[in-house]
Amino acid sequence: MVEGRLKLEPEAISIFRCIDEGNNFLLSGGAGSGKTYTLVSVIRQVISENPTTKVACMTYTNSAVREIEERVDHKNLNVTTIHDFLWDNIKHYQKELKSAIVCLANDELKTKIKIGKGDPIPDTFFDNLERGIQYKEYLKIQEGIISHEEVLIIANYLFEKYSKLSDIVKDKYKFLFIDEYQDTSVLVVDIFLKHFKISNKNNIVGFFGDSMQSIYPDGVGDLDEYNREVPDSVIEIKKEQNRRNPSRIIGLANKLRTDGIVQVHSNDPNAPNMYKGSVKQGTVLFLHSKSDDINNAVTYLENNHDWDFNNPKETKELNLTHNLIADKAGFRNLMDVYDKDPIVKLKNDIIKRIKDNLKKGKPEVEILENDTFDDVVDKFQLINKQKKLKKDILLDNNENNKLYNQLKNKQFSEVRKIYFTKDALIDDKKQDEDDLGKKGSKRDNLIKHLYKIQKNISLYQNRKFNEFLRSTDYRYKILSISDKRLLKENISNLINVGDKSIEDVINDANEKGICLVDDKLLQFIETKEYLYNRVKTIKFKEFQKLYEYLEGHTPFSTQHKTKGAEFDNVLVVLDNGGWNNYNFEKLFLNDTSSSVFNRTQKIFYVCCTRSKNNLAVYFNKPSDSVISKAKEWFGTDNVKSI
Repeated sequence: MVEGRLKLEPEAISIFRCIDEGNNFLLSGGAGSGKTYTLVSVIRQVISENPTTKVACMTYTNSAVREIEERVDHKNLNVTTIHDFLWDNIKHYQKELKSAIVCLANDELKTKIKIGKGDPIPDTFFDNLERGIQYKEYLKIQEGIISHEEVLIIANYLFEKYSKLSDIVKDKYKFLFIDEYQDTSVLVVDIFLKHFKISNKNNIVGFFGDSMQSIYPDGVGDLDEYNREVPDSVIEIKKEQNRRNPSRIIGLANKLRTDGIVQVHSNDPNAPNMYKGSVKQGTVLFLHSKSDDINNAVTYLENNHDWDFNNPKETKELNLTHNLIADKAGFRNLMDVYDKDPIVKLKNDIIKRIKDNLKKGKPEVEILENDTFDDVVDKFQLINKQKKLKKDILLDNNENNKLYNQLKNKQFSEVRKIYFTKDALIDDKKQDEDDLGKKGSKRDNLIKHLYKIQKNISLYQNRKFNEFLRSTDYRYKILSISDKRLLKENISNLINVGDKSIEDVINDANEKGICLVDDKLLQFIETKEYLYNRVKTIKFKEFQKLYEYLEGHTPFSTQHKTKGAEFDNVLVVLDNGGWNNYNFEKLFLNDTSSSVFNRTQKIFYVCCTRSKNNLAVYFNKPSDSVISKAKEWFGTDNVKSI
């Protein structure tokens, strides 16, 4: 055996058996099994045995990229997100890129890429681009700017069409490792397990992950189909020890798994779930109540089990959606603007139904160049012979009436461009204050500006004066003691914000030089006037609540966002939040016939396995059947009415 391998864990040794035989492999491991540890060990050993060979490691997030880079620092290791890896390997072939986009845009059966109104475009469409095709955080495809989804589609097309591209990548990287493979798009996996086969070159592709943690709809989930098509395309190696969770949580998690992996506790006495040579037992609780108030569960855990919900590093409350968190964390009005605007919903419904009519061959609504939003609403209602949506909006309440009046006389061509997304408000949520923000935040320029204001306030409050001076626009004006006194007075006025509106604080911070209004904000106000008008009247102290949430200063997190994290104490709130993709009652009633069950089972598994010590699950007003199943899973003594 090659020197160094004897020190590896058994699963890593099995991986090198696959490598020696020239086989692609999959390391499957449940939550807390130390898959990243194995990945790092394999990378180190591969580099040790192949010191001149380049190794590529792709993963799902930028935070995972940083984690692996910190563990393995070597010039021949290239750690990136999957999108960045693919773009790096296709970006220099501009002629082929332009041709691919044109072909894909003209082939409606193969792609979602659209240019213009869907009419055929000429081969020369992109010939005059000064900077060629570019990859950005946003999409402007007519200008040759593609975003995340398009990179995957185009890369898949190019690797399928040009075997030489696979030759080039295989020559460059003898080893390709994909972390969290279950969240990887089928388009990407097809490249490495199908299109690579067109090339006669050899390399090893290794996958690391857990099919039970495939909680994103665009992920491949598992590799079963590839092995059915070509047996042993990927050799599976199972990692069954659990290093994170105590015994009772491992037992619960095993009842949720469906892939044959049955986890056992670690045999490493230094593993986090071991104490003095024995596995920790931990606690699992199923709490239920007839009250709608989640604070009942929080109070019960604080009073009876010494949980500290003021310590977000140790204790987390996991909810399915940001909307369920908004009330608890104190940013409901902001969430309603970005996620539930009634006028934007009306506009979106109109556009969707007009498109649906076209697909079904129904009469097309004739929209004239000078038609107002109000005109189009009336035309749409007349042709579609349905209840008057505009009246629904107007009669609902006076506030909606005011919102509609802001837009009704604007040209429809302008109104149809209005687009709200909650990602612009709540993207880049941290788990705690030490967590690093990700690359390419989707926050809009208004939220970014408010964030900068509050960051400056927080730096000053926490006496981080050097950071404050580097961050604030005030730093050029401190020339004397009187300047310092004035700064203290100005920042104190912002700290004691009272009931000031967001617009008031923007203006105050600008006038006092704490955070100047820049071109990006001015452009936002000009181009997104309706959104700005909705946000500007909300009290700034509500944004401060949002800031606390996004910076990880609260115990709240969405269940999807917490994947990969771990905490001492975890409270899982089983509330669907009106989201039809999930149904926790179906999970407990074992309704295995639906895809909703599978999604719910996996998100529940992910949530339960975040805990290093204590797990509590809260179900509001469960049926007797749900309680019966809970007793089976958690143990009768651990199911408590509160």
